[in-house]
Amino acid sequence: MTAREKIQRDGILKWLLKLVLIKIPLAFIAFTVLWVLILKWVPVWVTPLMVSRSIEYRNDEEFRTHKKWESYENISPELAKAVIASEDNLFAEHNGFDWREMKKAIDDHREKGKKLRGASTISQQTAKNVFLFPSKSFVRKAFEAYFTVLIEWIWGKERILEVYLNVAEMGKGIYGAEAAAQELFNKKASDLTRRESSLLAACLPNPIQRHAENPSAYISKRAGQIRTLIPKIAYPEWIDPK
Repeated sequence: MTAREKIQRDGILKWLLKLVLIKIPLAFIAFTVLWVLILKWVPVWVTPLMVSRSIEYRNDEEFRTHKKWESYENISPELAKAVIASEDNLFAEHNGFDWREMKKAIDDHREKGKKLRGASTISQQTAKNVFLFPSKSFVRKAFEAYFTVLIEWIWGKERILEVYLNVAEMGKGIYGAEAAAQELFNKKASDLTRRESSLLAACLPNPIQRHAENPSAYISKRAGQIRTLIPKIAYPEWIDPK
């Protein structure tokens, strides 16, 4: 190899390293920050999960996607309270991650042999629903953590909860509070009662198999537990401005 060829090779290697280690990461960060910043004010009309479900049920002639964006003030605060009571008691206090709950889940798995359960906060679930396709890989979890930090920093708690209540899967082809209220209870999201909200929250872990409008004995019991827990949680004033 001549000296000139060696210089050319070294130049190419430096360019590749700069591209991979600096330019691509910076471009990714710039793009994702802009994406999150836009969605701070623009409604989220479609999510990767909605696309995935549409593909999954493409041969189901009865499958339809039901979704209607509503601002937070047009959603019953009872639903906000119910999902916090069910999914994330410390939503208003943590920085996007409930480290105590995560440690407890790991300890239960290691020490008691229990199945490793999810300990995702509402912030993490929102990040996953809005920005990522469903999967269980460590790479996806890393991206989920990254977007969780971004939405906590850029959106804040009120916007996170508003988006969550508008994109969460609440039934087969049903996304968000307004669609769930109309399709399952024949009413507006603003009119959801505490019982109806608790039933919806009880179905969130598996909304395809669980049915808020026709609850099983287990769902009814779980909804009752959520209703009992709701008054015991200290919510910030913006949860229920009325």
